Amino acid sequence: MFALWTWTESTPGPAPALGEHETLPLVVPVGPDGALEVAEIDCALVDPAALAAGAAEALATPESDPASTEPGASLLAWRAEVRNPEADYPVLPIAAHAVPDAVATSILSGTEAVRILRRTCSVERELAPTLQAELRPYQARGIGWLRDRAEAHGGAVLADEMGLGKTVQTIGFLLGRAEEGPQLVVCPTSLVGNWGHEIGRFAPGLRAIAWRGGELAAGPGDVVVTGYPMLRLHGAALRRTPWATAVFDEAQALKNPRTLVAEAARALDARAKIALTGTPVENHLEELWSLLNLVAPRLFGHRTQFRRRFARPIHEGSAPAAARLRAAIEPVLLARKKSQVAATLPPKIHTDLLCDLTAEQEKLYDQLLGRAIDDGFGSGIERQGRVLAALTALKQVCNHPGLITGDLTELLGRSGKLDLCADIVATNLETQSPTLIFTQYRQTGDLLVRHLAEQFGVRAPFFHGGVNQSERAALVSGFQAEDGPPVLVLSLRAAGTGLTLTRAADVIHFDRWWNPAVEAQASDRVHRIGQTRTVSITTLTSATTVEEHIAGMHDRKSALTDLGDAEGIAALARLDDDELIEILRRKREN
Repeated sequence: MFALWTWTESTPGPAPALGEHETLPLVVPVGPDGALEVAEIDCALVDPAALAAGAAEALATPESDPASTEPGASLLAWRAEVRNPEADYPVLPIAAHAVPDAVATSILSGTEAVRILRRTCSVERELAPTLQAELRPYQARGIGWLRDRAEAHGGAVLADEMGLGKTVQTIGFLLGRAEEGPQLVVCPTSLVGNWGHEIGRFAPGLRAIAWRGGELAAGPGDVVVTGYPMLRLHGAALRRTPWATAVFDEAQALKNPRTLVAEAARALDARAKIALTGTPVENHLEELWSLLNLVAPRLFGHRTQFRRRFARPIHEGSAPAAARLRAAIEPVLLARKKSQVAATLPPKIHTDLLCDLTAEQEKLYDQLLGRAIDDGFGSGIERQGRVLAALTALKQVCNHPGLITGDLTELLGRSGKLDLCADIVATNLETQSPTLIFTQYRQTGDLLVRHLAEQFGVRAPFFHGGVNQSERAALVSGFQAEDGPPVLVLSLRAAGTGLTLTRAADVIHFDRWWNPAVEAQASDRVHRIGQTRTVSITTLTSATTVEEHIAGMHDRKSALTDLGDAEGIAALARLDDDELIEILRRKREN
């Protein structure tokens, strides 16, 4: 929905008489210097589709002010841009002379909207030769916004909803600053490999360096990627490098400003600091202050003042304090939801995440493969059985080492994949987005159910082959109910077809299947008639393992990916030992 208004000199004018009128507290530029203030503005909320050709002309003389014969300056500015013969962008945003901001707390004058459009188009043109990604309009705007905020305030918080592409926007931003010096990305340890992979994929001109301590030598064009534990333990080494940019992914890890890792983040010497998070506030508002203080300490330098002006009165229910906070954070925080950019989104968003193995997983993976090689793979039917056993064991290690060792007393921190899955679920629980988790293995499903209960207090049902027909129907109807469970765990084969689970719009594939069509069928449990939201599909792949090889075959559309599971095993068994071992072994990083 758009908040439409007119603009008379430097003050907001009456709203056009279209749609239903509402009086809203909006941040508007007032006075000759365009300073932002919160004001109660009479707005008409209309569907953008209602603004057909010629509708803009009708807005020139608002019916709510019959005496007015001149269009507002906002509309005049936009018309001038439309008629600009030098404009090289073919499509202008509908009603962009009055676009609400990302959190619907302010609206823009025509001059500002035109400036944003020009900036967005320049970003796309500049990055086209070097960024290997087709940016969606809101992503190009996000990169331009990050540039503006870095220049104006030295940093920003990008808090787009998961699935909107915070990573590619950030890489586009890093690419534009490559010549300014070395850049740093700090993320959860389980995502270090994924960041390196994504940088290589989207910006091959940048050099990603996974740093786990030791000597650190980086220059222009280099992006050092490291985990939060490294920042906490080796902050002094990282402080010695003057960074052009420091990015903090999953920045809710810094929500407590008193922790050593948060102190180390603030102490870094970086000309721009960018925090990425889907949940800037998890428990209380002072967590937000910690992020704002990190990226823009000049604007948010005093915690006690933040508590007095915002946190305490908002906790007590003060609407004016909430409006003041929205106005205060608007310059440095961008938080867009899928519903706000729905017109530019595809029906499905696919995200592939690489998960690093823990040290326990690496050791066990290598031991199991070494044992299989020593025992030999045999020949004929016996060979197929041994290949299947080795492959299954290695994939189970990728899911969790306890599935092989039998030690399941503690689950957290032993599997990069499980920890990353839990992070995604935590975000979805925060945003109240029901989630499906698919796995090939019954044991893994049981482990997921237990982990969700222990970590989040969530009782997640498990739909698998051992559930009878009446119980299956009850599980599906129970999940589809408005008050159904927030997470449903499913066996990939048992639940891959025939179900409708459109209450969810988020799907996680916990492990990889040879045939991508099987994964696609499972994802289509939510992407069906009745689904009104964009579906986010996330696949988790253990880096450097056979799972990454499977993912590569998916990308290359290898002939193996068209086979069923039994056929795939048979095809593997037909390879000679050297070829088979090359597929199964861990590809250690240099």
